[in-house]
Amino acid sequence: MPLMLAALFAIIALAGLGFVFVGAGDSQGKTLKRVQTIGATGKAEKLRRSTTDVAANRRRQIVQNLKTVDRAQRKQSLSLDARLSQAGLSISVQTFWIVSGALGVALLLLTFVVSHNPLIALALGAGGAAGAPRWTIAMLASRRRQKFTSEFPSATDIIVRGVKSGLPINECLKVIARESPEPLGGEFGRLVENMGIGLSTDQALEKLYTRMPTAEVRFFSIVLAIQQKTGGNLAEALNNLSSVLRARKLMVEKIKALSGEAVASAFIIGAMPPGVMIMIQLMTPSYMAPMFNDPRGHVMLAGGALWMGIGIFVMRRMINFKF
Repeated sequence: MPLMLAALFAIIALAGLGFVFVGAGDSQGKTLKRVQTIGATGKAEKLRRSTTDVAANRRRQIVQNLKTVDRAQRKQSLSLDARLSQAGLSISVQTFWIVSGALGVALLLLTFVVSHNPLIALALGAGGAAGAPRWTIAMLASRRRQKFTSEFPSATDIIVRGVKSGLPINECLKVIARESPEPLGGEFGRLVENMGIGLSTDQALEKLYTRMPTAEVRFFSIVLAIQQKTGGNLAEALNNLSSVLRARKLMVEKIKALSGEAVASAFIIGAMPPGVMIMIQLMTPSYMAPMFNDPRGHVMLAGGALWMGIGIFVMRRMINFKF
């Protein structure tokens, strides 16, 4: 009996020793594995934080560049010389004022000969000298911007294909200036000339935006400015820009189609009162004579013209969409 108890105690002691050594090794191995896992997790967390910080810094830098470029491009020159350049006219400011003065004097004399009313002649002469030339310049500039905008996505596609084939961006701009129709080719030709005489890309694009103040040029300038300051895939960025510009163009055309009825209604409603007055004047001049000879008729005509102008302005604002 004592021998069996001694053997049992010996077995328990040996098992305990084995458990101590083997279990301790496993525990130590598990501890090491846990330490390594924690260390790897810490390294991964540090790497993730570092990547997040880099992305956040890049986003902040991009936002700052956007603000800087937008602030610089909003300083658009509104001088008469800049407006003439936007309209594509090569005349000087002095020539513009001479033509405006001659037009005003011609309208003043013609109106005075027809109506023998110096006030009406003076009003039409002033309008012809100050209003009509500026309105003509604004109309020409608007048409020129529309032509430029319609061809601008094709220019970005040329740059994308050129960059992918290994051409520098300056050569892509020269290709656009050489092969694109006016006014796109001429404006990019001026852009290449400005860059060739030593201006930076930002300064040359700012001058381009002054001559052609469109949202498409602003987007293009922002993309190039960000790519130069922060890096990135220029071809991919310009390809995305081209897709956005084409989508904007399709949306503008769709809005024009949907608002065509309202535009036609505005023209009809605006032209109906003066048209009826002219018809009555031609058929029965005596019926309309008090409106032109009596001072109360003058007040009524002025009030009617004022309210018609307000109505046309409101309808114009309702159907005018800006992008």
